[in-house]
Amino acid sequence: MAPHEPQITRYLRWLAHHRQRPFDTYDALWQWSVTDLEGFWQSVWDYFEIESPTPPTRALADERMPGAVWFPGTQLNYARQVFRHADAAHGADIPAILFRNEMLQDAGRTLSLSWPELRREVASLAVALRGMGVQRNDRVVAYLPNAPQTVVAFLACASLGAIWSVCSPDMGAQAVLDRFRQIEPKVLIACDGTTYGGRDHDRLPLVHTLLDGLPSVEHVVLWPCLDKDAEVDEFIQPGRRAYDLRPLLAGNPEFEAEWLPFDHPLWIVYSSGTTGLPKPIVHGHGGIVLESLKLNTLHNNLGPTVDTGDRFHWTSSTGWVMWNLQVGGLLGGTTLCLFDGHPAGSTESPDWTRLWQFVGETGVTFFGAGAAFHAGVVKADIDLRRVADLSALRAIGSTGSPLAPECYDWLWAHLPPVNGLPIWITSIAGGTDFAGAFVGGLPTLPNVRGEMQCRCLGAAVEAWSEPDTTGRGQPLADTVGELVCTRPMPSMPLRFWRDDGDLRLTESYFAHYPARDGGSAIWRHGDWIRLVPHPEHGYTGAVILGRSDATLNRHGIRLGTADLYRAVESVPEVLDSLAVDLDPPGQPHRLLLFVVLRTGTALDEALQERLRHAIATHASARHLPDEIHAVPDIPRTLSGKKMELPVKRLLLGAAPDTVLRRDAIANADAIDWFMAHARNREASAPTV
Repeated sequence: MAPHEPQITRYLRWLAHHRQRPFDTYDALWQWSVTDLEGFWQSVWDYFEIESPTPPTRALADERMPGAVWFPGTQLNYARQVFRHADAAHGADIPAILFRNEMLQDAGRTLSLSWPELRREVASLAVALRGMGVQRNDRVVAYLPNAPQTVVAFLACASLGAIWSVCSPDMGAQAVLDRFRQIEPKVLIACDGTTYGGRDHDRLPLVHTLLDGLPSVEHVVLWPCLDKDAEVDEFIQPGRRAYDLRPLLAGNPEFEAEWLPFDHPLWIVYSSGTTGLPKPIVHGHGGIVLESLKLNTLHNNLGPTVDTGDRFHWTSSTGWVMWNLQVGGLLGGTTLCLFDGHPAGSTESPDWTRLWQFVGETGVTFFGAGAAFHAGVVKADIDLRRVADLSALRAIGSTGSPLAPECYDWLWAHLPPVNGLPIWITSIAGGTDFAGAFVGGLPTLPNVRGEMQCRCLGAAVEAWSEPDTTGRGQPLADTVGELVCTRPMPSMPLRFWRDDGDLRLTESYFAHYPARDGGSAIWRHGDWIRLVPHPEHGYTGAVILGRSDATLNRHGIRLGTADLYRAVESVPEVLDSLAVDLDPPGQPHRLLLFVVLRTGTALDEALQERLRHAIATHASARHLPDEIHAVPDIPRTLSGKKMELPVKRLLLGAAPDTVLRRDAIANADAIDWFMAHARNREASAPTV
């Protein structure tokens, strides 16, 4: 593969020429980007040639957090930015989207959607939605899989200024209602079912349940995925009409996306909702466009496919914000490679080669997945060079939880080198909260195993101590602290839906380090982070050590759970693990470790001793577990995060319905073992 110039290098050259701002090191560039917020974000606007009929007079009019005001008076539209690339890409015969589901993967077939077809289908559906009376700020919700039709539906909503929200068909009815009921949608677009893990899953009964719980819905649009002859008439009721999606995509109307204010709502995404009602987080067109272009282009090194040949795939369901990040590749003219299905074929007998076959056969150049997927591949120890031709692949992305150093080693050893060097691995950490990344990577920086390469441009990330008497923390260097962002970013939430006075928004992110003396509050993200200076190379790396509210604290010594998991999961017999530190009132602390073992492996004394030795050697001798239990599975959120806090609260005696919601758990059956264990602990607890 011939090397092409990194996107960050092009941007640096543009800064030097157009802004007279040369930078010798990444740290110098980052420092400018968070010190001169107006200068940096205006440069992003200008570099990507964002169009507005009313050009910006300034980038940042009010710096308060929450409540920053960005690019006042400007107008844009997410969909307009996407389709700026259509003509050039089509002229070079570059597709907009390549798609496979499980059936197509088994048949070795790929569906291709051209840029003109994508634009035509978006226009057709937008006109149909307008005919249903959809206007600016109306909510259109979707219960759809990761497919081109879902991208079309999203872009059609964005074109009109309607507010989009989507849940994945693998989510249960209550989890979906917990989200959609809060925002009172006007239109529901739903599939009749999906194929996942080799099985067909009928969702028509669930769609009826959703409609029963969403009285605001006036129009139902059905996409028949399983039964091509499915009828929509069963959804018609007084005051509610129903449509088949397919003819709504077949028109060829004259249509132009609306110009919208910079902060016009684009979509509503949700917190995990495992311990309470999910928070409905509202993001705006302008902030998401700028953050997506900055992250995908400057950091993830994805350029227009017509220039670079890039093809972008990030394994995700529509219920995870990484789906939004993947769709954001279209903003920069990058071809998307979508896969709908189980990444390992099935849970019962996983085949970790399937997704790699998809990557190889569709020519993916950037392949991203959750860290749990990469860990599963490493444990399976497959021979990737025999699986598929991966010669087009030049970058691996990871997020969702910290990527273990052993995963770096394995991927470097098993994937083809790129231009004579080990493949670039970029691990990112951010969140649904602002639909972006606080720390990420760059192809021009050293790749250190177990370490994220840099703080992202425009993200004023620091590690802080606990608040002092003034309510502020102290910045820490090469020491674990709270991940904070001290200055605003354009993609931070506009608000939570129906959050009077921004009370929930403030409580969620800004209460730990509140505003003082008329200043701004500080964003506390809830992760432990250690910033790792590399002055000899001019950059600062980062290590995420798990959620700060799930820290293991033994005798005043704190340990991030990520450190413990890396040690435990280095033992070959362990497939997954979870740790909680119990501190019941009036009783001694107990550190509990739960492990998922390989089939045929027993948790005997010898294995327990090896686990404790691994923790003492690779993590901390002060944090040896008091109890080790073998479990069938580790419960995870819909975005793949281990459910440490709900399990901890459950084991401390909280009622299950107060600390978790089964429909918000990706593998709901996994919680049953922990519920039974909690009951047994309570029954055997000493009476006081």
